[in-house]
Amino acid sequence: MTNTTTTGPDRLTRGEIARTLLWSVVVISAVANMAASFGGADTWVHLVCGAVTVLGAGTLVVRNLRGRR
Repeated sequence: MTNTTTTGPDRLTRGEIARTLLWSVVVISAVANMAASFGGADTWVHLVCGAVTVLGAGTLVVRNLRGRR
């Protein structure tokens, strides 16, 4: 029986997965905000997309600053 678990540099950490998901949220919400602008959506749509973008970007900044210490 072979060992299929990976250890070492090929294994993804929780931090890398979280960073990838946060970047995905930031990009998707920014694109959604841009689409709402071109589509003439209501103001609340812009506010929700902007809030999600700011929270995601802020979380990325905080994680980066904490990682430097």
